[in-house]
Amino acid sequence: MAETVETAKVEKAEPLFSKRRKNIVADPLNDDNPITIQVLGICSALAVTTQMEPTFVMALAVTVVIVFSNLIISLMRNLIPGRIRIIVQLAVIATLVSLVDQVLKAYFFDISKMLSVFVSLIITNCIVMGRLEAFAMGNKPYDSVLDGLGSGLGYAWIILTVAFFRELLGSGSVFGIKIFEALHINFPTNGLMVTPVGAFMVLALIIWVQRARSGYVEK
Repeated sequence: MAETVETAKVEKAEPLFSKRRKNIVADPLNDDNPITIQVLGICSALAVTTQMEPTFVMALAVTVVIVFSNLIISLMRNLIPGRIRIIVQLAVIATLVSLVDQVLKAYFFDISKMLSVFVSLIITNCIVMGRLEAFAMGNKPYDSVLDGLGSGLGYAWIILTVAFFRELLGSGSVFGIKIFEALHINFPTNGLMVTPVGAFMVLALIIWVQRARSGYVEK
């Protein structure tokens, strides 16, 4: 009796930090940055960047919401009917934003007051919705978490850079520390930098430098 020997083919698991997965995190930091390349999340980048401290909290809040909303939607992606997927995505984002808002009010009340309605407006942040539609709905949970982390960090470093120059040139301080006074430099602060016009100028310069370095051209 002839015996048939079947050779089980076992697919080799992809390493947790493979080159592809590293690129998922790294691409939003530069080549596919959500603000400088995709031009998303501009409103909060202009509105909350007058000081470093609230900007840091805002960046952290958005990153947390993107990571966990990507994770939850990826876990549920095969159970969500296509016709109501946007409603489900909004419900998940709104729940996470409410949790973040309550945590800020409980433990960082002063910063919560400074951020005002902009924490609640994370619900409408195009970066969050964009990652759910473009990535989490079609990929596994771990990859979706990496995608959310990369997009959050890509958003964070841009708004922190904007806030650094706005607070330094507009108020002469960084994280509330008077830099020029500490260095005994009589630096005339520029009130334009604490207005939305100053935010536009700094952000435009960052976009110009970043695109000039990467060679990105709008098609």
